[in-house]
Amino acid sequence: MKALVCDEPGRLSLVSRPEPVRKDGEVLVRIRHVGICGTDFHIFAGKHPFLEYPRVMGHELSGTVEEAPAGSRLKAGEPVYVVPYLSCGACQACRKGLTNACCNIRVLGVHCDGGMADYVSVPEQNVVPTGGIPLEDAAMIEFLAIGAHGVKRGNLGAQDRVLVTGSGPIGMSAIIFAKARGAHVTVMDTREDRLAFAVERLGADEILMADEGAESEADRRTGGEFYDVVIDATGNAVPMQRGFHFLNHGARYVLLSVVRQDITFADPEFHKREVTLLASRNAQPDDFAEVVRQIEAGRVPTRALNTHRGRLEDAVELFSQWSRPETGVIKAILEV
Repeated sequence: MKALVCDEPGRLSLVSRPEPVRKDGEVLVRIRHVGICGTDFHIFAGKHPFLEYPRVMGHELSGTVEEAPAGSRLKAGEPVYVVPYLSCGACQACRKGLTNACCNIRVLGVHCDGGMADYVSVPEQNVVPTGGIPLEDAAMIEFLAIGAHGVKRGNLGAQDRVLVTGSGPIGMSAIIFAKARGAHVTVMDTREDRLAFAVERLGADEILMADEGAESEADRRTGGEFYDVVIDATGNAVPMQRGFHFLNHGARYVLLSVVRQDITFADPEFHKREVTLLASRNAQPDDFAEVVRQIEAGRVPTRALNTHRGRLEDAVELFSQWSRPETGVIKAILEV
């Protein structure tokens, strides 16, 4: 089969390698579409802290069942998406149902080879029928589930005034699912094009430029009350720390972002507001199901999100193009 390998930072190769051998309890999936994630760009740039090269990237996957175990609920040819978090099922996190935070988790395309290839073989519980969702759209379910999980962690409701910081794909997914819960959503970023997209295509209520006057402007707009929930999706330690300045009393702060640096904040301000600080990691099965429900209900503008398309055969050249900010990529999808 053909596979796209990141040999080392900045170097990709399209190679031929043996097809994976399906193990007991696994499903062999013929990959049809692969979404390109910020994680993949970080791997390509040599910025991912948990990765060893060479690596086949790709964890936003859809395809068709090639071969399933005897008696499986899945049938050959059935359209499916892949949940890329391979959890052990036995650790203390898994025993609590926190498979997204498994102590021994392996993520396809990061800790082990992923789906930028013709085939991948994964445990049956990680393969889910798409229903009526087109396979191209199904390749976006995983990144959307990240935002859905963060919104769930923040326990958002229609009564909440929410600030989403960072309007990349993960921030956009948080906007979509915050709006699905009826919240009033403000989006903060430095990019005017992304802010305009958030309002025009995702239904965000307000925008806030992430300039030096953002705190005073937020103070003015909210009558000094600031926000009930802040969701950070910037992937940068400086704005993550700045997010503490936008919290009201009793607020929840959800960190979708993860960075290698320490995050610090003023403890007296944190305590007097009785703020709840929440990490949000990966997603859980009910988050994937929520994404499917919202896509089927027409509340996710999949065509607008999928801004760039290409073939796996052309990915070596396309990856370099798509990694440049001026290309304007929101979500690029490879066809296999």
